[in-house]
Amino acid sequence: MDNVIQNIKDQIKDNEILLFMKGSPYQPQCGFSSKVAQILFSYDIEFSYIDVLEFPEVRANLPQISDWPTFPQLFVKGELVGGCDIVSELHETKELESVFN
Repeated sequence: MDNVIQNIKDQIKDNEILLFMKGSPYQPQCGFSSKVAQILFSYDIEFSYIDVLEFPEVRANLPQISDWPTFPQLFVKGELVGGCDIVSELHETKELESVFN
C-alpha cells in the first residue's frame, strides 16, 4: 500500500495539471467528471488524467492523500484545486485561469 501511495504522490508531482476522474476525458463515466473535463477543454490546455475506475487502488487511496472524499479531483502544480463544485465555481468566476498560470 505504501508503494501505491508513493506512486500517487509521484503522479501528482510529475504532472502539472492532473485530473483523477471516472472514465476518460473523451468517455467520462460520471456527470461530475464529464463537467470538469469539459471545463478543462474550454481552456485549451494540456492535462493528464487517471481513470480511478481502471485503477481501484488509486480510487481507494487518493482520498487519504488529498483529504477529499469524492471524484473527480483536480490537481494543479501539485496542489489540490478541488472537485466538480469548486472547479465549476472557479470557472464561473473567471478565477480558474489564474490557477493554471
